[in-house]
Amino acid sequence: MDFSGLPPINATLNALAAVLLVVGRRLARAGRIDAHRRTMLAAFATSSLFLALYVLHKISRSFESTPFNVEGAAHTAYLVLLTTHVILAMTIPPLAIALVVLGLRDRRERHRRLARIAWPIWMYVSVTGVLIYLLLYPLNPTVG
Repeated sequence: MDFSGLPPINATLNALAAVLLVVGRRLARAGRIDAHRRTMLAAFATSSLFLALYVLHKISRSFESTPFNVEGAAHTAYLVLLTTHVILAMTIPPLAIALVVLGLRDRRERHRRLARIAWPIWMYVSVTGVLIYLLLYPLNPTVG
């Protein structure tokens, strides 16, 4: 099967997750807990679908990486962005699962404390995921 069309889908899922995270946070601050819960579960589902499709895409390409075809400071900046994205992305599944469990069990104070740490990380990973897609695909100079 050809999974080459997955990167733009994955970027869209990351962008959608970021939007849901922002909306969910605003709902929580407004005291709209049921709407917050539904929105954050949608963010969790969206990020989970992203992860499954990302792994499928990587497996279909035998874990081959897409090169970023620039040199110098731009390449170094890209590598810093990619490294921070990957390291922080590895923390999201356990953090998100913990947040969902705490939220569904109505352990609000523990949920809030963890969310203060996890939400900005999840946002960073979602937004930088879109940026990395843009850099590697539509904005990546062709080698020639």
